[in-house]
This record gives sequence, structure tokens and C-alpha cells, in this order.
Amino acid sequence: MKAENALPGSPEWRITRAGPARAVEGFADRVSVCPGESFGLRVSTTSAFYTVSAYRMGWYGGARARLVWKSAALPGVLQPPARTDPGTRMARTEWEPTAQVDTSAWPEGCYLLRLDTQDGRAQRYVPLTVRSSSTAGRTVVVNAVATWQAYNRWGGTDLYRGPTGKGGSRSLQVSFDRPYANRQGAGQFLVFEAPVIALAERLGIPLAYATGLDVARDPHLLHGAAAMVSPGHDEYWSPEQRRHVTRARDAGMNLAVLGANCCYRRIRFAASPAGQDRIVVCYKNDYAQDPGFQQGSAPTNEFRREPASDPESSLLGVIYDGYPVDAPYVVSHPDHWLLEGTGARVGDSFPHLVGVEYDRVNPAFPTPRPIEVLAHSPVVCKGRPSYADTAYLSLPGGGAVFATGTMRWVEALDASGPGGGRGNHGLDARAGHFTRTVTANVLRAFARGATGRAKPAQDNLAAHHGDTNAAIATRWPLLPVRAQSLGPLPRPS
Repeated sequence: MKAENALPGSPEWRITRAGPARAVEGFADRVSVCPGESFGLRVSTTSAFYTVSAYRMGWYGGARARLVWKSAALPGVLQPPARTDPGTRMARTEWEPTAQVDTSAWPEGCYLLRLDTQDGRAQRYVPLTVRSSSTAGRTVVVNAVATWQAYNRWGGTDLYRGPTGKGGSRSLQVSFDRPYANRQGAGQFLVFEAPVIALAERLGIPLAYATGLDVARDPHLLHGAAAMVSPGHDEYWSPEQRRHVTRARDAGMNLAVLGANCCYRRIRFAASPAGQDRIVVCYKNDYAQDPGFQQGSAPTNEFRREPASDPESSLLGVIYDGYPVDAPYVVSHPDHWLLEGTGARVGDSFPHLVGVEYDRVNPAFPTPRPIEVLAHSPVVCKGRPSYADTAYLSLPGGGAVFATGTMRWVEALDASGPGGGRGNHGLDARAGHFTRTVTANVLRAFARGATGRAKPAQDNLAAHHGDTNAAIATRWPLLPVRAQSLGPLPRPS
């Protein structure tokens, strides 16, 4: 992406006038398209006319975006309010298409389409991915669109809360056929994904782009990829996505997990009137009520839970441990090559970098070996003491996995100044320098492929988590796993 990012940027891409509710909002009828494919927009606005500006997100000398296309003035229409399905409490729209957009001149990448009312009173984003048809030899940035939708409260309900504000009124499935209520229509993209995309494009490594839905749909999409990047919050995966990522990892693809709570919820995609795979199904603890499960589909609960228990640690090396925390990040292995250039020493800490969710290495769950713990940060979550771990592991197929263990890692990439602001959790310039340096080390090494063969992990798990073989016999509270199925772990090297 060196040539693309050498083009002039468009610093005016940011929204400066959100305007009143429902002034303008919309969604694309496809989560992603290949270059040259078209997609439909469904927009609702109180204005007589509006325009659409397509910004490709990247580095662009610090501007972070480039204007690729802008529409003529389009006639506005105020579309009906949200509909809620009584059985699943899913909020959706019944909006008519308002524009068809051709992407023939659009390069691959992550896009924010900005809707502007003609009167200048309101703006909103619509996210879209122009995906890569091939990922061979490239680092694949995967947008966590299912997680964005899980937390989307447009229409008054998401997978966590409904109209009462409590879990009992939550949706059992959520639809892509609606705008995003959060981050001015951008979902979780600006917080958990845009900073790492900017850094990766600034480094000039070969990149490819996809969504989690694309990975789930196409078993061949990751074939030959050098690495895959999971962003800051990538919680909701289908079994197909996990299977395809695991297969690629085992074949030598590197995996960078730059968040926490990754691959935690097991979901299923379903069709809507707008098209295939437009609904995210996740019944959670009510999985037995899911008609799909009753007809033989996998349960839409946590991967680690029965039935069909398959803890995420077997893929990632780390496992989700809790919420909420706000704790210092503590370096334990500063001599590791991934921390080169940080200047960190043993025991150095970075305030607020661990949060709001965190992962750890827990040998009571299936844990690939050898694995190295690079940071071992004490936390107290709801009165329970634990640790957040940053880990690096290597695999027999030559691939490697790096997992940060904290959800704030990607947010910290943009941290500067003294910290203390509410908007960035108090993350300061030290945290920004540290996370940018480590992430650049990860991305550069992983872009070369098969990092686990070139730089195998030197197992140090026993130094941080005691007798790992004894831990296999235990069951972590509230997180059932079939311990007898794990088998013996290799002795630390």
C-alpha cells in the first residue's frame, strides 16, 4: 500500500456536525464487496438532499483517509422507524434502497462512507470493506463486523440489553439491516481498528482486507496468507471462521491478536430480506431455545461452554478472564525480540493499559506450547485477583501467535501527551510509544511469514503460572472444560 498511501490525504473526513437524531443515517446492503462490485445504500434523512463521500482509511501522511469518490446530490427520504421482531427482539428496518454505488475505481481497503445533508446540519458514517480476492503473501486485516453489530443499539436493543436496560430484554439475534448507533455510525471501527490500520499502512507491508464474515464464507480466503490481524475487539466468531483461521494458522500463517475477548462467543449467520448472512444469531445461555440448534446447528453460546466445548485458548494461547478492570501493564520479559526498541525493563508498568477486558494464559485450558509470557500484569476483577498476560507462541507448522491480553492495546496506539483524559482512559505517550513499537515489530516480522520457525518461542510458562501439569487437573470456576481431553503438555524448554 506504499503507492496508495503516497497519495494526498483528506483530513476533512472526520464528522464535525453529527446533528439531531434521525437527521441522516444509513447502511450498506453488503458488508463487503470486491473492487468493481456494486452495493446498495439505504439512507433515511429529514433533508431534501444528501451526498455520499467514500473515504478509504489508512495513513496518508497522518491524514488517515483519502477521498476516493463523491456522489452528486441525491434526493432524501425519511424512512420508517425500527421494527422489532417479537420472538427474537431483533431490531431491523424495512427501508427502501436509495442509491446503487459502483466501486470500479476503488482500491482494496476499509472505507467510511460519510453521509452529509445538503443543509450542512448533519453527518453520519456507513462502514464498508472493499475486500481482497487473494491474501497470498500478505497480512490480512480482518474487520470484526459481527462484534460491531452485537454492540449496536440502533432501534433500542443489542445482544446485551433491550428496552428495559436489562439482559432479559436483549436481542437473541441482531441485523445488519440497520445503521450503527455508536461512533457516529462507524460501529467499533474507529476505536478498535482504525489505529492499527493506519500503523500497518504506514509501515508499508503488503496488506489484504476482509471481514470476519468473508473468512467464514470462504475456506480458501486465507490460503497462503503471511499473517492475519485480529483487532482490539473481535469477540463474535462463527465456527466456520474459527475453523478456517485455525487451518491457516496450522499451515504456517501468523496470527496477531491485538485485543482481548477474541473468539469468545459462538455465532451463526442467517439471511434477511436484504440478502444472505445479514443476521447474527447468538442466544448465549438460552441456546437451547434456538430453532437452529434444535435442528442440528452448533449452539450459539460461548466456545468454551458445553455442549461442544472448544475453549478459544487452543487457537490463541490466551483465554478471556474477566471484565471490568483498569490496571497497569507490567513488563516481565523485556529482552524478548518483540520488545526491541521499547526501552522497557523488568517491572516497568504502563498505567491503564490493561482494560477494560483482559486475557491470560491459563494452563487449566488447552494451551499450545511452547509459549512465552512477555507481560504479566496483576489485576483484581470483581474482587478476584488474577493476571493479564501478553504471550507469544510458536507452532509446528511454522506459524506464530502474538496476543496482547488487553482490549486497550489498539486504542493506545494513538496515545500521546501526559494522559489523564477521559477519552483515552488516561493512556499516555509512554504507552503510545510502547504499543506502537511492539506492534510494528510484530507486523514486520509476521509479514515475512512462518515466524514461529524463524523465531521459536522459548517456553517460560512455569515461571509465571507454576506447575502447569498440575493445573490441567483443575477446573477454573464457572468455565467448564473437559480436562481429560487435553492430553499431557510438553515440559517447559
